[in-house]
Amino acid sequence: MTAEFVPPDVRVFASTASSATVFDDSSLLPADRASLTELERLVAGADLAAPPVVLPDFHHKSKMELPSSVTVATHRSVRPDLTGSSVNCGMALIALESEVPDDRAVDTFMRSVRERYPYPTRGQKELTAREVVRAADEGAEFAVERWGAPPDDLERVEEGGRLDLDRYGGIDRLTRELPGFAIQLARFRFGTVGPSNHFVELQRVEEVYDEERAALLGVREGQLTIQYHGGGGVLAGELGRLFFRRKDYPRQIKAVNAALKPWFHLRSARSMQQLRERLNLYFADGCTPVPIDSAEGQRLMLANAAAMNYGFAFRTSTYASLRRLAAEAFGGATGRLVVDSPHNSIYEEPVGDTTGVVHRHNSCRAFSADMMTPGTTFAQTGQAVLVPGTHRTSSYLGVAGDDAADSLYSACHGSGSVVSDLVGRGLSAEHADRHSTRRFRYSDAEPTDVAHYDDNGVNAAMDVLVRNRLVRPVARMRPIAVLH
Repeated sequence: MTAEFVPPDVRVFASTASSATVFDDSSLLPADRASLTELERLVAGADLAAPPVVLPDFHHKSKMELPSSVTVATHRSVRPDLTGSSVNCGMALIALESEVPDDRAVDTFMRSVRERYPYPTRGQKELTAREVVRAADEGAEFAVERWGAPPDDLERVEEGGRLDLDRYGGIDRLTRELPGFAIQLARFRFGTVGPSNHFVELQRVEEVYDEERAALLGVREGQLTIQYHGGGGVLAGELGRLFFRRKDYPRQIKAVNAALKPWFHLRSARSMQQLRERLNLYFADGCTPVPIDSAEGQRLMLANAAAMNYGFAFRTSTYASLRRLAAEAFGGATGRLVVDSPHNSIYEEPVGDTTGVVHRHNSCRAFSADMMTPGTTFAQTGQAVLVPGTHRTSSYLGVAGDDAADSLYSACHGSGSVVSDLVGRGLSAEHADRHSTRRFRYSDAEPTDVAHYDDNGVNAAMDVLVRNRLVRPVARMRPIAVLH
């Protein structure tokens, strides 16, 4: 039976500020004024192709240059500070041909995930140096061959899981300039999941709002799903921190980049003029916009595309492992990928009547059906979108809405800060039906049961997207177990 999405009692609306389109500014979800001011400061003077977009879950993490849940489009300049320091962090959803398992099967699955992706990691090399280069060049296609992920599922991965490097100079150019040490480091920790805010979560599909699109995506009521949040991997982190001085600089990466960065930028300079340009661009404070059609702009986009490809391969390998482990623990056929959706990215894509450079920071892309590859599922449904809550609330699966262009074809990648804010303000409380999530850690500690909140927070964020026709709801999933 088809359900109906029910928003919270207090409604929210979109408003256009002086320099940004804000999709979460009301008494229930007030946009943080300090973060808005910081966003305006960061984009002041930029060659904006459209007003920046501020989505639900808008907040500013201290280690990030830009607030979260933001999309900024420029005409012809690239700004690495307008996305995350490690591109292609993203989330994915797997639909399993299984009903909700018992506790013993859940324990078996989570233990096997932890054994496959332990933390701390074992320090083993997951890839050869040649495979690192292939991952950066071939993206998810490499992971299909290497780990046996279904090739048909690549249509559910953004950009088919591969960006064309040749348009920016090709993989040979990157490997000529990139120190071999960077490639050696990228052989480790391939496909890891957590801890931090990355997770593997088992869910049950509680409600379906659009039977036709749900069926096309392979989702039905009562079904077991796996949602997971994983990064872009070691190479993405290395490349993302080479192009200007980041705030997010873990100690070990900072030490490595002290050697990598001068080698990458200065050793390969072909003239004193180019040397001075790179010193000014990448070693001074701030982030100077780089014209995309310039030699440095093409070099930056080459590194970005290679990092994205490595990230697609990284998460596709995780998908291959999770679907195999789920089949072993729960029985039945292996699962099918519903969507893999990056939320830190830089793409050249349509902005109005032209092509712009779209920077997304903790926001995911939501292309309409007519913009997707003909013959694919998303060309019928629109690009699938995940709007997670937390391990104590529901999460949502949707597709791009009719007015997705109004948000630069973007949706927020989650609603965790909204959930926390509403709980803190007394506008959300424990769920009346006493649902709980079985919570697993990376230690040997026994799992614990954590009570659920009501869905007021995630519903408030989703309501913004639905009512402004940025996203069409397809299904709601409730967590039953999580590893993070």
